[in-house]
Amino acid sequence: MMPSSSDRPRGRERRFDRLIVFDLDDTLYLERDYVLSGLKAVGQWASAILGIERLGAVMRERFEAGYRTRIFDQSLSDMGLEPHPALIVRMLSVYRQHRPDISLAADAERFIGRQDGTTAMALITDGFLDAQRRKIKALGLYGRGIHYGLCTDKWGRDCWKPNPRAFRHIEALFGRSGAACTYVADNPLKDFKAPRLLGWDTVRIARPSRIHVFARNEGVEADRVIESFEEF
Repeated sequence: MMPSSSDRPRGRERRFDRLIVFDLDDTLYLERDYVLSGLKAVGQWASAILGIERLGAVMRERFEAGYRTRIFDQSLSDMGLEPHPALIVRMLSVYRQHRPDISLAADAERFIGRQDGTTAMALITDGFLDAQRRKIKALGLYGRGIHYGLCTDKWGRDCWKPNPRAFRHIEALFGRSGAACTYVADNPLKDFKAPRLLGWDTVRIARPSRIHVFARNEGVEADRVIESFEEF
């Protein structure tokens, strides 16, 4: 069944020759910027509401030191505070619902701005729905040439990548499939399995400042690897 008209992409009256679909985190912007923005928001909340000073700085120090899990719990413990589960839940809520202070990577902004009317551009991104929507809004993607954004969490976590549902949905929306479609993303553990099975062209962008670094041949690799959109 075709999508309803309310679910159709911007510029749907046009017939596009090609379709480029992007991942979001560490693809169009640096995910570390979002993390630091969120930790700052949590720190400000803890100071204003709980009277806990310096939590934001402690969390940032842990992140900059390379820690990627249990930052809230361990930072509270470092300050001699009990990481009660209810407090951690509230901190997570503040983190996911904050207004992100992020911007497009310069090479991504240039690349998107260079596309002509023959190429459609869309987005497929995993992650908690509210947080991903806030990122898209903060980056102003719909005003920069992105015709459609799909947050897979709207269907539930079972539909996150590598589930192929989002890719098939995008194919139906734009009427393009196979080699006419390119997916650009960063994570070989989940990003490229579905589009490769559908015959899409795939590109992994391995930004030097990315959060996650993957070993060679880890997961399903893309057709080619770049470090910047200038190489695309």
